[in-house]
Amino acid sequence: MNCSTSTAPGWTADRMTSQQGRTFVVTGATSGLGLVTARELAAHGARVLLAVRDVAGGEAVASSLRRAHPGAEVEVRHVDLLDLDSIRRAAERIGQEAAVDVLVNNAGISAVGHSVTPQGAEHHLMANHLGHFALTALLEPAMRRSDAPRVVTVTSYLHAQGELDLDDLTWQRRKYAPLAAYSASKLANAVFGVELARREERSPRPIKSVIAHPGYSNTPMQKKGTGLMGVAMRISGNLFAQDVEMGALPQLFAATEANLPAGAYVGPDGKGGRSGYPRLATLSPEAQDPDLGRGLWARSEEITGVRWSSAPIR
Repeated sequence: MNCSTSTAPGWTADRMTSQQGRTFVVTGATSGLGLVTARELAAHGARVLLAVRDVAGGEAVASSLRRAHPGAEVEVRHVDLLDLDSIRRAAERIGQEAAVDVLVNNAGISAVGHSVTPQGAEHHLMANHLGHFALTALLEPAMRRSDAPRVVTVTSYLHAQGELDLDDLTWQRRKYAPLAAYSASKLANAVFGVELARREERSPRPIKSVIAHPGYSNTPMQKKGTGLMGVAMRISGNLFAQDVEMGALPQLFAATEANLPAGAYVGPDGKGGRSGYPRLATLSPEAQDPDLGRGLWARSEEITGVRWSSAPIR
């Protein structure tokens, strides 16, 4: 499902085809990668639903996009990915759309202290993976109404450093480290994207699952860390990271390029996948492990209480 050669050298958002008549849901669209993604989609005629925790911030973004692109259809939907009740309410409202064509699971948190949700998940895993897992499953009926439904799951090149212990998702038995927890959640993103593609392979109306990563990009996430690690992230981001405009290109390519195969992994084409233009890349072996995929899926259903309505086809 992966390829190491580029299919669109030097691709930028101005090469995107018209998205007129298509509805996109973008999580975490008030800043950073999500904001750029929403902006470019609106500029190309898409109807964009900003699925955000900060409604006031979302409304400000929506207003600015409508001013910049008169006639653009941009609306705000409240969702807190750490709150399953909020996710259910958001999915119920978004599910009233005629169809959801593309869901971009972009939102994320990084470098937070150890904390656990009432459902028994560490916060990085809940916000970055489990919340998106639940939202995706709950929006499945609306996506099935699309002629070409797609889910884009945003991971990180750090997924290759992640370790998933399905029996210790609260980090009670291991020494907690924010970067390790973040990397584990990004591995979960990649595993989920591959497993979804695997499950949809023989569906009569498949939802295409594509995975993307932004390389090393100077997003607001780089500025939110605390302590010495937070200082190091801010300095490193300012000195070495590519700008957010470039960082958003892989997920925009993943969301809109018609000929991408299911399970494709899109990232920057520069050295080490840290910067550059979108290309097809290769996921870590762990991300492609079918046993880990099945196990994470089962644990995700157990923790969230949300189940994919279609039975897996093997």
